[in-house]
Amino acid sequence: MKTVIYHNNRCGKSRCALQVLEESGKPFELIEYLKTPLTATEIRDLLKKLGKKPLEIIRTKEAVFRENYQGKNLTDEGWITALVEHPILIERPIIVRGDKAWIARDEAGLEKI
Repeated sequence: MKTVIYHNNRCGKSRCALQVLEESGKPFELIEYLKTPLTATEIRDLLKKLGKKPLEIIRTKEAVFRENYQGKNLTDEGWITALVEHPILIERPIIVRGDKAWIARDEAGLEKI
C-alpha cells in the first residue's frame, strides 16, 4: 500500500517525517501542498481519512489565520474554503496510507510511518 506525505519543506516536523519515510525504503508519494494546492474535494477526502473536522487541522497561530479568521464562526465548508485559499493553514505533515491518515507531528505519529 502506497504512502502519501503532504509536505511543507519549511517545516522541521514535516522534514523529519519525510526523512523517516525516505529511510524506510518503502515507496511513497510526496505532495508539496503549498506548490500544488489541494482542491476542496481533496481536503474533504483527507478530513474523512483523518476523522477530523476542518477546524481541527487549521494552524491557528499562522498570521493568515489571525488576520482573516480569528474569532469567526465558519461552517465546515467555510473552513474548507479557507484551507483551499490559504494552504499554509493546513497542519502538517499529513501521512496517508490507504483509507487512513494522521498528522505526524510527534513521535507516535512518526512511529506509524
